[in-house]
Amino acid sequence: MCLHTGRRMDAGFARRRWRNPGRTRARGRMRIRYPAARMESSAATPAHDRGFAAGMRGDRPLSWLAFVVILAGSLVTAILGALLALGWAALSGTPWRDLGLVRPRHWALTVVGGVATGVVFKLAMKAIVMPLLGAPAMNLSFQYLAGNASEFHKILPMLVIGAGFGEEVLYRGYFFERCGRLFGKGRAATVATVIVTTVLFAAAHYTGQGLPGVEQAFFTGLIFATLYARLRALPFLMIAHASFDVFAAWLIYHRLETTVAHWFFK
Repeated sequence: MCLHTGRRMDAGFARRRWRNPGRTRARGRMRIRYPAARMESSAATPAHDRGFAAGMRGDRPLSWLAFVVILAGSLVTAILGALLALGWAALSGTPWRDLGLVRPRHWALTVVGGVATGVVFKLAMKAIVMPLLGAPAMNLSFQYLAGNASEFHKILPMLVIGAGFGEEVLYRGYFFERCGRLFGKGRAATVATVIVTTVLFAAAHYTGQGLPGVEQAFFTGLIFATLYARLRALPFLMIAHASFDVFAAWLIYHRLETTVAHWFFK
């Protein structure tokens, strides 16, 4: 009697099974060849390719050489640094999600929320934070935009692509991933990562905007880095960052900087 089916077994079959139990085990072994096939396919990847990708991604000198190259590219333009960072991700086999490049669950909420956050954040910085720091009411580096429609429209792609996309991929995506590899994943390590990436982001604004630009970039970078440490997703931050910069340029174009700066502090 078979215990599983409740049926009576043929006596000859029972004797053959008793005499050759290895046949049943052989069938069981045949059923587990599929994972072995997958392992063989991964083993087919050339060893030097796997070693190169691991060297680019890990803590080896090759990965930090790539870091220096990307950092140098970011000193030219943020978009160049971001493109180099994406190239590093492709060569190292780093998933896009490790750089925060993930698809939002709700695009409409992400877009609306990002635009609102960027505009409100800029108003708060201009009307409250920067006056408390003693910054000038006007951003002197961009006064050529005041009343100049041609220059205002020229700068919009740079603000959206260069700042919104480039700076976020570089400072929040790539540098966060690298600092996480260096410091670890604990709470103290995350705080260190937020501080280091914020300092790098702020320092990058000195050549073009001076000390007031560094001060503003430090606070905006700190908020964006903190949000990224929580969300681990860039689309919302890209939209918020682009909206922040575009609204700042809009205020300069319409000569409203001084008005907003004096809302609370005369």
